[in-house]
Amino acid sequence: MKSDTENFTKGDNIYQKQNKFYYSHPRPLLTVDNIIYIKNTKKILLIKRKNDPFKGYWALPGGYMEMHEKISGAALRELKEETGLSLSNLKFFKYFDTVKRDPRDRTITFVFYDVLDEEVKVYAASDSKETKWLEIKAIKKLAFDHGKILNEFLTYLKEQHR
Repeated sequence: MKSDTENFTKGDNIYQKQNKFYYSHPRPLLTVDNIIYIKNTKKILLIKRKNDPFKGYWALPGGYMEMHEKISGAALRELKEETGLSLSNLKFFKYFDTVKRDPRDRTITFVFYDVLDEEVKVYAASDSKETKWLEIKAIKKLAFDHGKILNEFLTYLKEQHR
């Protein structure tokens, strides 16, 4: 016999247990990525990944949104966790939702950015092995689709300054 807090609806592939709903169909995961750009030196803040996939590759600082936070809060948290950098003025750039952009799972990333006048001190933390300000021309290959994201952002910056 089912308790009052456990109800199943088979037709919709939904069940409820202890006032939480669970769905049997797959759902995408939400991630954030941050572009921190130094306009005077044309450098970008990147992290070197400590873990697979793309272990050892440079990447934009970012990660998964947690269930209790807003997407903008996830961007601020991930930036601080991976680089030690606390910013309060991140702006939303755009989202990227290519189906196989992450080999682990179906993810949709929301990209935030800030443009700074000069470099600030950063350090590697969380799942980053190294954190560094890199000149755009020195960047070869980035993890995931971060090269595409960065190229679209640089195009956006050029269009803003025409």
